Amino acid sequence: MASVGKHLVLDLKDCDRKRISDCDFLKETLLAACTVAGATILSNSFHSFPPYGGVSGVVIIAESHFSVHTWPEYCYAAIDIFTCGDSLQPEKAVDLLVRELQAKDHSILVLDRGIINSLVES
Repeated sequence: MASVGKHLVLDLKDCDRKRISDCDFLKETLLAACTVAGATILSNSFHSFPPYGGVSGVVIIAESHFSVHTWPEYCYAAIDIFTCGDSLQPEKAVDLLVRELQAKDHSILVLDRGIINSLVES
């Protein structure tokens, strides 16, 4: 059976607190992750949340999206990478994100989304 997309759910633990508090750094890092995965970037939006400096951001790509939510007070970042089609390499993005956010521990869940049995004809 085929799927319409791959969804990577990434938990990054014991991250560098300064890096996951820095909205501009996270934006640049998520955009770089999209690029290294081979994604076509369409738009993005990022916002920081005082007083702890958590950041939420999303990059819309032609193939779906990348998103990040951080909790600096826990040194934790939650990242979703959803890609459609077979042309992207989201695993390369994971490597970059783990390295750049300096996560000492991480876990990843990979989901096949929209499993289909056959093409629908109209």
